[in-house]
Amino acid sequence: MTTIVEAVNLKKTYMLGKVPVEALRGVNLKIENGDFVAILGPSGSGKSTLLNLIGALDKPTEGKLLIEGVDVSTLNDNQLADLRRRVGFVFQFFNLIPRFTARENVELSMSIVDVGKAERRKQAESLLEIVGLKERMNHKPTELSGGEQQRVAIARALANNPRFLLMDEPTGNIDSKAASDIMGLVNRLNEEKGVTIIMVTHDQRLASSAKRTVHMFDGLIINEKVNH
Repeated sequence: MTTIVEAVNLKKTYMLGKVPVEALRGVNLKIENGDFVAILGPSGSGKSTLLNLIGALDKPTEGKLLIEGVDVSTLNDNQLADLRRRVGFVFQFFNLIPRFTARENVELSMSIVDVGKAERRKQAESLLEIVGLKERMNHKPTELSGGEQQRVAIARALANNPRFLLMDEPTGNIDSKAASDIMGLVNRLNEEKGVTIIMVTHDQRLASSAKRTVHMFDGLIINEKVNH
C-alpha cells in the first residue's frame, strides 16, 4: 500500500484578535491509496481544519504534512496550486455556477489544466453518466434537486483524475434519501474505481459507511477504528 497522506504532529493555531486558538494540537494520521476514511467529531473538533491542510488550502503552524511523500511546507505557490489541481474537493454547499449546465460545470474544472474542448465534453459526459445523471447533464443547477447537484459536484471533483477526494459534510445540505444515495455512490467510487476518499462528518451513520473512522475532539485524534 502506498501512503498518500501523512500528518506528523500536525498543529494549527489561529489568532482570534489577540487570542491564540489551537485548532489542531498534534495530529498523527496515515492514509493509504484506496482508503476511505471518515473524520468524525463535533463542531470545533478540528476536522475541517485538518481537511483544509490536507487539501493545501492552508498551512500548518507546526509539524509536517506529507502528500505522496512531499512535505507541503517546502512547496512554492505554483507547486501548491499544482497540488490542489490533483485533489478533488466536494463541499456541503455545492458551489455550482448557476448559469452553467451540469455538463458545463464539470467541463469548467478541466479548462484550468489545458484539456481540449472535445475531450472536456467527452470526459464530462462520461463522469455524469457514472454518477447517474446521464439524462440530466443539460439541466442547470436550479433545475436539479439537492442530491443531483451534489452528484454534479462529485463528477466535477473527479474530472481531473485526482489522487484523492476530500469531502466536507457532503450530505449536510440534502435530505436523508438523497444522502443515502450519495453515500452509495461514494462507496462504489471507492470500491469499484479505487478512489481514495477522506470525508469529514459529524454524522455517525455516515462515518460507519467508510472503511475507517477517525474520531477527533479538541484538536486531537482520540481514537481510530476499522469499520469493515
